[in-house]
Amino acid sequence: MGSCLTVGPNEALVVSGGCCGSDTKTYAVGGWAWAWCLISDTQRITLEIMTLQPRCEDVETAEGVAITVTGVAQVKVMTEHDLLAVACEQFLGKSVMEIKAVVLQTLEGHLRSILGTLTVEQIYQDRDQFAKLVREVAAPDVGRMGIEILSFTIKDVYDKLDYLSSLGKTQTAAVQRDADIGVAEAERDAGIREAECKREMMDVKFQADTKMADSKRELELQKASFNQEVNTKKAEAQLAYELQAAKEQQKIRLEEIEIQVVQRKKEITIGEREIDRTDKELIATVKRPAEAEAYKMQQLAEGHKIKTVLIAQAQAEKIRRIGEAEASSIEAVGKAEAEKMRLKAEAYQQYGEAAKTALVLEALPMIASKVAAPLSRTSEIVILSGDSNRVTGELNRLLAELPASVNALTGVDLSKIPLLQKMSNAQA
Repeated sequence: MGSCLTVGPNEALVVSGGCCGSDTKTYAVGGWAWAWCLISDTQRITLEIMTLQPRCEDVETAEGVAITVTGVAQVKVMTEHDLLAVACEQFLGKSVMEIKAVVLQTLEGHLRSILGTLTVEQIYQDRDQFAKLVREVAAPDVGRMGIEILSFTIKDVYDKLDYLSSLGKTQTAAVQRDADIGVAEAERDAGIREAECKREMMDVKFQADTKMADSKRELELQKASFNQEVNTKKAEAQLAYELQAAKEQQKIRLEEIEIQVVQRKKEITIGEREIDRTDKELIATVKRPAEAEAYKMQQLAEGHKIKTVLIAQAQAEKIRRIGEAEASSIEAVGKAEAEKMRLKAEAYQQYGEAAKTALVLEALPMIASKVAAPLSRTSEIVILSGDSNRVTGELNRLLAELPASVNALTGVDLSKIPLLQKMSNAQA
């Protein structure tokens, strides 16, 4: 069993639950709905307008001025099915005061945030624009709660530092200033009109004076024109006389110039003949002897050059032949020396150690002569020794050390030569 429930236009009825565990919800606005006993739940939510008064105290504006703003907002739950369902989901079971509190906090939050982006002048002077901005910003958020903002206006704006009253004083001062400016502009316009009248009077006077001056000028121009015609005729007569006189003078001058030209031509002819005579005289007395002398010097120079060339060629040929002879001689000597060295090398290779020894023995006299060369320039040698046998011993010691020195210099051991062995034994 169930019952039929009705609801007025200022409320919405929500029936939830049904047979067989159905979760279907029925929304009724200004009508009726069926509810099952024991298994259906019915709740109501108000659709009346709710008046809110959002208030933000001591909120700093964009300029840092702390002001207090009070507004009036009219809101209600929307009746569209989807939005009504959202509102019921958010507020069903809550009182009107609780719904107002939620919406009021949302509006105050947006109001506070918008105040921080505007100046005092923008808020105070254009309240409608400020209220419109609050509605546009807050409408999406409260709309997601199923609440509609019907209107929002700014009720009051004031501050604790008399900033707004200062703005009023500024406006009053501006109005007073505009009034003063208006008075000054009126006085200025009156002065301008007076000046224009005076200027018109002066214009009329100037026009009259101008006409009088024009008449005088016309008279003077007529007089000047007559005088100009008279003077022109006089000047033309004088100019004609002077022009005729100048023509006569020009004819006389032309005759004089023709006479001077004839005389000059004769002088030029005489000068040209004198130049020809002088040229011929210079050719005969200077140019011809100079050309002969130059030809003579040229021939002598050519002969001297040819002689020098021939001598140089002969000298070069002589040097070349001497060089060839010396080269041939050096080549022959070199070949002989090379052959001699080759034969010595073959002999040394054939005789081995004996050949090296013979070579060293041949070189010993030369070495001895080089060593004794400084002594050859010595006139006297004095040996200070009390014992004559000691001098002999020193000489024998030097001879005994000779084979070792030769061995160190050449690598040839003279002590192995039989003759030297005998001499060594005899000394020992």
